[in-house]
Amino acid sequence: QVIVEESGGGVVQAGGSLRLSCLVSGPTASGRSIVWFRQAPQKDFEFVAGITSPSGGPVYGNSAKGRFTISRGTEKKSVVLQMTNLKPDDTAVYYCAHTNDYRIREARSWYDNWGQGTRVTVSP
Repeated sequence: QVIVEESGGGVVQAGGSLRLSCLVSGPTASGRSIVWFRQAPQKDFEFVAGITSPSGGPVYGNSAKGRFTISRGTEKKSVVLQMTNLKPDDTAVYYCAHTNDYRIREARSWYDNWGQGTRVTVSP
């Protein structure tokens, strides 16, 4: 059973930074993708960023470009999402997701395993 766990959400003022972490455990393929989506209140899910393993560059959604950085964590099968210059529009529940495929897609259905989500609140 694959388990996805997020951590690092919280409350921050506009212009601040937050760091989200995601750890995937359980049986996974050597080629895999770990991504972040978010869902703001009363809005659809939105692709934020993703990265593949064992190699491959990051992929960003439009809202993340220039402000967020995704990278592989120090733990195996972990990723970190560093968010800077946060805006109130970034307020959302952020979800980490995984699939045993080295390709990244911006569709929720592509990913098989999801975490419970971590809440990010950006105050004006």
